[in-house]
Amino acid sequence: MNISQLETLLTISKTMSFRKAGELLNLTQPAVSAQIKSLEDEFKTVLIDRNQPVTLTDRGQVFLEHAERILAIVEELKQKLSDLNETPQGHIVLGTTSSFAIQILPRVLSYFQNQFPLIKTTIHTMPSSVVMASVENNTIDIGITYLSERNPNLLSSALYYDTFELIVSPDHPLGGSKHTTVDKLKDIPFIMLSPDTLARRFVDQLFRKYDIQPNIVMELTSSEEVKRMVEINLGAAIVSKLSIAGELKRGSLQMIKVPELEATHPVGLIYKSGRYLNSAMQQFLSDLKGMPEHQFVSSE
Repeated sequence: MNISQLETLLTISKTMSFRKAGELLNLTQPAVSAQIKSLEDEFKTVLIDRNQPVTLTDRGQVFLEHAERILAIVEELKQKLSDLNETPQGHIVLGTTSSFAIQILPRVLSYFQNQFPLIKTTIHTMPSSVVMASVENNTIDIGITYLSERNPNLLSSALYYDTFELIVSPDHPLGGSKHTTVDKLKDIPFIMLSPDTLARRFVDQLFRKYDIQPNIVMELTSSEEVKRMVEINLGAAIVSKLSIAGELKRGSLQMIKVPELEATHPVGLIYKSGRYLNSAMQQFLSDLKGMPEHQFVSSE
């Protein structure tokens, strides 16, 4: 058994075709067939059902799971050897909410990639409540989210502190107000983030604390969607203060101070404890941890 055979099996599982696998691997179709036949002979089992479309047998599926793990180990070995070079390089998979991706990452990544062009980054957007689990199960390398929960398997570092604010359209009945109190929000139509977000959990806890049943007229998956609905005066909302800097400057949204919302919420990095950090991840973590808070919260 060799690495090339495992890569061939993995490619066939994705393409469901010996011919397409050969094209991707720059191999002839007979060479692809010979590699799989050699594996099957060595392990005395049938790994692939050769009817069209090509699929893995039950034994092939089990074999593939182990092959993927072996290939991952080989990739980590290559990365460790590559890290012996002085220039940081490698691949980082970041996970964060769409709101943070818009607010934070452009200025961070533009600087980072100018300084370290050999580092590639991939960004996955997801609900804030999913970021931590994705880091823990290695779906992503580094998460950027609210640090509201502790997990013994993860390490974290705060970057800045955010607040949640009440926003309305200038045409909203509260549009002329500078401030209000939480008890006056019980009859206002609200546009909410979905329940699987950490910001929504905070808002729910706030309303429960003051025994308020909010009038929820709409639920959306991201702050960007929520802001658009508030702009056209479909309701009020409570969102991250950092996310509304542009709208406040343009005058399309108005922020109303609510004393009960004054709590601050740390936003930061999370990554898995004990995992190998390639040079790209080490450099990324070091640079972000060293940035002053105003670089994240600036509205410019």
